[in-house]
Amino acid sequence: PASVQKLLLAATMLPRLDPTEVVTITAGDLDIEPGSSAVGLVAGGRYRVETLWLGLLLRSGNEVANALARLGGGADGMAGGLRAMNEQAQLLGAYQTHAATPSGLDGPGQFTSAYDLALIARACFDDEHFRRYVATREADIPAQPKQRTKGFTIDNDNQLLYRYPGALGGKTGYTDLARHTYVGAAERNGRRLVVTLLGADVIDKRGWQQGAALLDWGFALPRDASVGVLVRPGATTASAPPSTMPPQALPGGASGGEATGRHPLAHPIRSASYVLLAVGLTVGVGALIGRRRRLRTAGRAPTSRG
Repeated sequence: PASVQKLLLAATMLPRLDPTEVVTITAGDLDIEPGSSAVGLVAGGRYRVETLWLGLLLRSGNEVANALARLGGGADGMAGGLRAMNEQAQLLGAYQTHAATPSGLDGPGQFTSAYDLALIARACFDDEHFRRYVATREADIPAQPKQRTKGFTIDNDNQLLYRYPGALGGKTGYTDLARHTYVGAAERNGRRLVVTLLGADVIDKRGWQQGAALLDWGFALPRDASVGVLVRPGATTASAPPSTMPPQALPGGASGGEATGRHPLAHPIRSASYVLLAVGLTVGVGALIGRRRRLRTAGRAPTSRG
């Protein structure tokens, strides 16, 4: 998933954490892959939870992801946060998703699918706080006098917000294993579309531009057109495991041969508020245990990111 994993973190932790609470960043939170995406928080620094959300969604801070997972994980810290993320994925019907890291940095057994990311994005955009955070263009990170650090301003790196009429926001991501990933949403005339891309490469268009092209296609379709089904949270029928998923990762231990990769609902169901535009294959890194790669900003290869 790369940094689009942070949407699952948001869907899980937004209801758990008070945005007005002031929390302390630990040295463990800053234990991220060298060169990977970071906002610039400091150990011992005290920040409002709302500031952490802005750092996560505007600048994809991996140290922020660690902090939010730890804070929402209760007594078990980050391990509890990861467990909660995976439980939330199951609740949403995202059975093709497993989180091994809160940030999207590559980890053993971590995978997702374009369909599942649309489910997760829908849950995120249902939250009014998320909608405000992800649409914020600039935010201030306060100074930390005890650590002798000055305050600074961060801006939103999702170009869809600036260049696409009706854009609601989204999330970019990149790792060497995942390649470019992207989730974006837009709304026009009361019609909301979500687009997800996995395993994309930037050749002549960046991720947000590929997403914009798919959104254009979706908005050009008749309003009652259906290109897929988004199950509701808690539904007994959810996304079918892909045939490429390792057998031990399948629900109930099913073998790969039993998975068709097709959604079990064969007939189209039209959603009043969302149409799914899903492109890409399931990303599976279970066979690459322990292999983590440096991250780079989508479309700007020299910079690492999550």
